[in-house]
Amino acid sequence: MTARLALFGPPGSGKGTQGGSLATRLGIPTISTGDLFRDQIGRSTPLGLEAKGYIVQGLLVPDSVTNAMVDQRLDHPDAAHGFILDGYPRNIDQVGQLDKMLGQRGWALDALVELTLPESLIVDRLLKRATLEGRADDTEPVIRQRIAVYHQQTAPMLELYRQRGDLLEVDGVGSIEAVGERVLAALAAKDGLGGAGQ
Repeated sequence: MTARLALFGPPGSGKGTQGGSLATRLGIPTISTGDLFRDQIGRSTPLGLEAKGYIVQGLLVPDSVTNAMVDQRLDHPDAAHGFILDGYPRNIDQVGQLDKMLGQRGWALDALVELTLPESLIVDRLLKRATLEGRADDTEPVIRQRIAVYHQQTAPMLELYRQRGDLLEVDGVGSIEAVGERVLAALAAKDGLGGAGQ
């Protein structure tokens, strides 16, 4: 069975680690917009050069470029039987574009999984990471602002998926394995997707 998912979580939620673990367990690729940017810029593709033009000016890469990169990536053979989108879609417009991309392929997103954690735990995690990695500018006020921006930016999109019945909120506290089991259990309860990797 296929599993087509989008994975979200605030900074420090372990989303990247969890995405990689789930991708391995389900036998599907993780599609990260950050990885797509690095790959296309590194290969100097037309989309990569366009994205780089914005990045070097300190500007956000337009949705049109990001959407086109994701659209191309979905054509790769390894995505035919499922994928985990990491950090995409990020806004209502991107949701509409993703719906269109998937619809053209006869696909649909099975679920958007959001890892939820208490803000105090996220702050503690990121402060410890900042100390270990020497990130002096990652202070508590900065971290709390990043968390607030995440919630502000993603709230409308998450609400849309909640209204569709496709939002799965999963407790992100615990080991990689424990959180992964919760995600799989939530998927199993929704349309029996949890057996995708079995």
